[in-house]
Order: sequence, then C-alpha cells, then structure tokens
Amino acid sequence: MLKVGVFGVGHLGKFHLNNWKEIEGIKLVGFFDPNNDNAKEVIEQYGLKRFMDEEKLIDSCDIIDVITPTNHHYAICMQAIRKGKHVFVEKPITNTIQEGRDIMNLVREANVKVQVGHVERFNPAFLAVKDIPMNPMFIEVHRLAQFNPRGTEVSVILDLMIHDIDIILSIVKSDVKNIAASGVAVLTDTPDIANVRIEFNNGCVANLTSSRISMKKMRKMRLFQKDAYIGIDFLEKKTEIIKLKQEDDVNTFAFDIDTATGKKSIAINTPSIEPVNAIKLELASFVDAIIHNKTTVVSEIDGFLAMEVAHKILEKINNTGILH
Repeated sequence: MLKVGVFGVGHLGKFHLNNWKEIEGIKLVGFFDPNNDNAKEVIEQYGLKRFMDEEKLIDSCDIIDVITPTNHHYAICMQAIRKGKHVFVEKPITNTIQEGRDIMNLVREANVKVQVGHVERFNPAFLAVKDIPMNPMFIEVHRLAQFNPRGTEVSVILDLMIHDIDIILSIVKSDVKNIAASGVAVLTDTPDIANVRIEFNNGCVANLTSSRISMKKMRKMRLFQKDAYIGIDFLEKKTEIIKLKQEDDVNTFAFDIDTATGKKSIAINTPSIEPVNAIKLELASFVDAIIHNKTTVVSEIDGFLAMEVAHKILEKINNTGILH
C-alpha cells in the first residue's frame, strides 16, 4: 500500500483527491494547504487529516502530489526527493530553468520516480493516435480558452501553451533550431495571447496560438507529414487521419483524386476513442511506474524540456516587447 500526501487542495487538488481514492494500492494520508477555507472543505468532504507541518506530511508518505502554485513547486519537490519520496508535480515543473535542472540532478542521485502533470498526454484523442508513425513537417495548434482569473499568476505560455509544447516535443524527435514569438498582455501583466513559430533541426515547423481571452474554447492540433494529415481535437475528443490508401487499410472511407502523377486513392479514418478519465489515468500510470520500476510517461526531463522551450518563448516575447 503506497501512502500519498497532497500539497494544495484547491480546484485541481480536489480532482486529484477524488481520483486517488479510486486507485488501487493507494492510501491517502493527509494534505497540506495554508488556505483555511480549502482545508475546512476537504476535512468535511473527505475526512482527510490536515497537516500543519510540511515535513511531517512528507515523512508520513511514499508519494507526494504537488498541486500548489508554481512558485512553491521547487521547495516541496526538493524536500521530498531528498527524503527519497516519489513526486507527482503539476506543470510547469518549476518556476525557473535552474530550479528544473536542480530537480533533474537530484532525481538522478535519489533514484526516485517523478512525473509531471502534462495531462493532455492522457487525453483519449491523443491516445488514439500516439502509436501511429508520426514524422510531421508542419504542425498547427490552436488552444483558446475563456478568461478565468485562476491560473493567471503565470503567462498564457506557461498556463496553456506548455501542454502543446510538451506534446510536440514528444512527437518531433529533434532539437529546437529557432523560435519566433509575439504576445499581448490584455487583462493581466503577462501575455494573455501569443503566437509562436518553432523550427526544428529536422526541418519541422510548429505554429502555435494560445489565448485565454477568447469567446470560444478550442484545443486542436493538426499534423502534416508525407502522405498523411492527422487532426487531434483535445476538447471534443476526436481524431481524424487522412492519408494515401494502403492495401491493409480497412474500415476507412476512401475516394480517388487525379494528381500530376496519376490517380491516387485517399483514405479517411476516424479512430475509435476510448472514454477515459485523463487525471485518473496519469496518476495510475505514475503508480504503475513506481511499482514496476518503469520510466514515467512524462518524466522530470520531459517536464524540464517543455518548460525550457516555454521560457525561451517568453524571452523572445520580452526581447521584442510585450504589447499592452
């Protein structure tokens, strides 16, 4: 039985509590949260012990779940890892690049498991296509959200776009060559809308737009590669694949087109989507990695690389000036 302690029981923290309760082999030990209203609600609703001392909670557990504001991630993670505890930490992994490096180095020494909460890796729309061979040369992403004061302590890049950065880095197996970015601060002091172009050494180009001041929601990624187009709708949980038809393509809608090189058959496939609880799945996968000594799906290295690109984007925007 693995004992879990939760740091931060606000909006997302309560989702984590609900899902930890449903995972086999897990016992919730308690939580730490300086907000008395959050604490009172959790004590009443879950009957969970409130710890007033961070170190005592860490000492009582095997797993520490960190769902605090980002500026608290580093201190809690470092303390837990030094004590040999496994850590699940929400994205972004830390507040600064150096903090991220410190955590990576300490994890290597401590021989513990760390997973970063890039939950879109567990979105059923992405799971439906993640095993399909992907070698995109152009990627287009739109992640638009309506304004919510929660989460605005960081820019839209670290709040929303970092999800897509992580997904893209997991697909494009190449180093970043160049980044161009522009952003506008509308309702907060940091960019609320941004457009970014990332060029990779292998020739792939990714164009990302993220906004937290939109009238409608959208979370779409489109990947274009030789002979295929893959569309992923993270919000509607839908995927589509359009490619040149192969002999083994079954259960697809196909039609012929005339090209300069002759007639070609185009196949359209909409993979079946298995409904899953993404948060529960990511927490369960973390537990599985601990029990079976496997690499976590989103490791501290993955979390660091996504955050590093996000910070380079912010640096580009700051150098050109954030528009107000």
